[in-house]
Amino acid sequence: MRPARALFALALALTLTAGGRDAADLWVERTVLPPLIAETGTEMRGADGSLLRVYTAPDGRWRLDVATAEVDPDFIHMLIAYEDRRFYNHAGIDPIAMLRATAQALWHREIVSGGSTLTMQVARLMEESGTGAWAGKLRQIRVALALERRLSKDDILRLYLTRAPYGGNIEGIRAATHAWFGKGPARLTPAEAALLVALPQSPETRRPDRHHAAATAARARVLDRMQTSGRLSHEATTAALFDPVPAQRRAFAALAPHLTDRALAEAPDKRLHTLTIDATLQDRIETLAATRLRDLPETVSIAIVIADHQTGAIRASLGSAGYAPSMRAGFVDMTQALRSPGSTLKPLIYGMAFDRGLAHPQTLIRDAPVHFGSYAPQNFDDRFRGEVTVQSALRQSLNIPVVLLMDEIGPAHLMDALRRAGIRAEVPGGRAGLAVALGGVGVSLEGLVQLYAGIARGGEAIPLHHRAGNAPAPAHILSPSAAWHITDILAGLTPPPGAPARSLAYKTGTSYGHRDAWAIGYDGRHVAGVWIGRPDGTPVPGVFGGDLAAPLLFEAFQRLEAARTPLPAPPPETLLLSTQELPQPLRRFTGREAVFAPAADAPKLIFPPNGAELMTDGPLTIKLRDGKPPFTLMANGAPVLTGLYRRDAEIAALTTGFSDLTVIDALGRTAHVTVRLRGGP
Repeated sequence: MRPARALFALALALTLTAGGRDAADLWVERTVLPPLIAETGTEMRGADGSLLRVYTAPDGRWRLDVATAEVDPDFIHMLIAYEDRRFYNHAGIDPIAMLRATAQALWHREIVSGGSTLTMQVARLMEESGTGAWAGKLRQIRVALALERRLSKDDILRLYLTRAPYGGNIEGIRAATHAWFGKGPARLTPAEAALLVALPQSPETRRPDRHHAAATAARARVLDRMQTSGRLSHEATTAALFDPVPAQRRAFAALAPHLTDRALAEAPDKRLHTLTIDATLQDRIETLAATRLRDLPETVSIAIVIADHQTGAIRASLGSAGYAPSMRAGFVDMTQALRSPGSTLKPLIYGMAFDRGLAHPQTLIRDAPVHFGSYAPQNFDDRFRGEVTVQSALRQSLNIPVVLLMDEIGPAHLMDALRRAGIRAEVPGGRAGLAVALGGVGVSLEGLVQLYAGIARGGEAIPLHHRAGNAPAPAHILSPSAAWHITDILAGLTPPPGAPARSLAYKTGTSYGHRDAWAIGYDGRHVAGVWIGRPDGTPVPGVFGGDLAAPLLFEAFQRLEAARTPLPAPPPETLLLSTQELPQPLRRFTGREAVFAPAADAPKLIFPPNGAELMTDGPLTIKLRDGKPPFTLMANGAPVLTGLYRRDAEIAALTTGFSDLTVIDALGRTAHVTVRLRGGP
């Protein structure tokens, strides 16, 4: 009977064991897991994949998504060797480690080593549960067993690499390496890897920035075990022990903050944004702007945009001098703000005139007083040059010639050209007048850069973009020959001191009241724009585009890593002739105002010039040109010389103050200037 009883007992034991196993299996199978996907922060990456900016996760923690393949394999080997040597062999719990930990705790009457596997740690991190209570430990075991059934080892390891705490609000290996070492986790030194293995065990008491000694000691223990186990040589361990432990957290990447904010607003649910920004160039431009601001008033800001005009990709975008609340209004993105462009629209107007057959760069055009109803434009310096070539008028940025052309073309056609170029432009009252030629319209810095990109592309404009993708179809705004003429004229401008000649085609501008200083330019590949001013629109006395913005524009181009691409050669159809070689209608501009304008051979007072200030310490010299003698010269409405055949004369000094001088020739044609006379010293 004894053998029968023994067999019965064995059968009963096996039955109970099988039943317990089935019950445990069902217990694990019915486990409700917490969410497996951790919310991570939004990442903005540049064109080469480098990190531009990181946003915290919705819970306010620095937590970044990471794949196991993106982490240094030596760190993973060190982590598993230190935390869970049998990670790839157990099913979620390690009985050997648990027995060892229990025996050590009973023998030493305190916890000497933990029995938790990496999977159990993942379970704890997912539920944010404690480690000491038996109920919590049992729950971790259950979740760990369930995780092992439903996920691969690589998936479990990835959860750990994403959720492990590294002090403060830093979670995950990618956030940790950026916070403590200022780099990604792909390549780590043994010293860095050892610190990152040690930190999650007690992230707050081992934070290097607060408990530097504890962090150093914990790192040393990891390195010592790696040497004992043969994973690190004595030499490598000794060298790692001498590597400094970081004493403070590093700031997370925050390049192009205004542009990245815009990208986030466009797709708030997207966690990874790849932009066209060149991170190296962006960093250089931000440093350049911060340096230049030291010499400017504390209320003045700077904005810069650089793009590849062949593709439309924005390579750098600086919305303000500093992304912070300050007197410079650092949170305002001045690349998007609508401001008066000053003279920067003049090249487009001249190009449109070339295409309409109204003018050629060598066409002569009058720079003299003119009225359009109540509108009487003036040059910036209140002087007039008489007859000049269109090329000279653009290079000198004269106002009256471009308004004459604008009157002939029509402001509505300029607004249409801007619209076709994809540029947002707003005018006061919604109706464009002749003043748009001189800046009486609101456009943005990015819009102006887009316009000049179209000129640089031979008259074909494409929208600038900050995300990778196919460039849209170009829009025609100028013919290739007109665009080349504009480029050739702008390239002939005198560059700032020390800058090479004809390396850039560029134009400066200053808005009315010195509120905005501009410089926009391009070479054969890139286009850039600079804006300087106060974001609130308050005037900044003494601010000129040529003095402040132009030097900054040339310095921005120097920050490009690529070699400077030369400006293009003229298209075959380009008309390269002098004034005398031009067809008769193109030699001299005669628009609608020509009906009321004086004849070309009418008398002209060439000295003193209109608006001149003169001393009254002797006779006043008068010089005439053209006209048919004899002449009559009048001062303040009274004749002072009659029957004059010579073209120069002297009249007695007039009284101080303003005087009107008029010359009348034999045909009754007149010329008029106003001068101001001052007393002698």
